[in-house]
Amino acid sequence: MNNSSDVHESALLSRTAAAALRRQLLAESSVAALAETFKLLGDATRVRILDALSRAELCVCDLARLLELNESAVSHQLRLLRGMRVVKARRDGRHIYYTMDDAHIVGLFEQGLEHVEERRA
Repeated sequence: MNNSSDVHESALLSRTAAAALRRQLLAESSVAALAETFKLLGDATRVRILDALSRAELCVCDLARLLELNESAVSHQLRLLRGMRVVKARRDGRHIYYTMDDAHIVGLFEQGLEHVEERRA
């Protein structure tokens, strides 16, 4: 465990600097929400769904056909993604169409993809 009594005596950061930096760190609620978002994006099926939705607005049946998954599995993943406001839904008659929620989510997805592809080069 790492508490204040475990801090090495030769730490380079002064107590004053550490206190100032600590005040700038994310609040616990933000840390938890951000970790949940990344955890949600840490599933290959959800990444495939987000990839498709970043390119087009799609309904569950189209996503299932496109990704070769069953509709129940797609619906389950979309429910999780909606709960975290990663995707949004629009009803048109009997069908519900899904798309990415906002530009922040699209940007996050694109930056993650850029990072992965950069590492491959």
